[in-house]
Amino acid sequence: MSDTPTLTTDRFTLRPLRAGDEAALFPTLSDPAQCLYLSRPEFASQEELWAWLAEPGWPGRTWIAEDAQGRVAGRFVAVPGHEEGVVEIGYITCMHAQGEGVARECTGALVAHLFAEGARKLIAEVDAENTPSIRLLERLGFTREALFREHETTHAGLRDVAIYGLLASDPAPSK
Repeated sequence: MSDTPTLTTDRFTLRPLRAGDEAALFPTLSDPAQCLYLSRPEFASQEELWAWLAEPGWPGRTWIAEDAQGRVAGRFVAVPGHEEGVVEIGYITCMHAQGEGVARECTGALVAHLFAEGARKLIAEVDAENTPSIRLLERLGFTREALFREHETTHAGLRDVAIYGLLASDPAPSK
């Protein structure tokens, strides 16, 4: 796993994953409604969640967003893509912080960081029915590049998957 530097935004510190984060993420990731668009069902225990979060063979990096009071607000990830310079991103906001702009602020910081590190393209794979995630990606300037119909079978059944992309050379989105 690559080095995961600490990032900061106006309201959050994005730091590397550490033991104990599973307790803060568990209320969200054990809720079936919150996990509807994951490729797997909700987690049954904090131990199961930690094993997934800290999987030794996983090639990605994880950032945990904390607010000024030290409360965990979400998880943000970057995974090497199919070739050098391409990185897949992902995110989930904790239930208690949803609707407060956490995903936009922290994903925006992650996007800026990954481009500053030299990524030429960022991609995000999203369930085609996950409207909040699609809106976030579009507000950040991502463009839908593909729609794979009946692409993946998950705990929620057969799902359509959209691929969104953002190039380092794309113009910055208007606020």
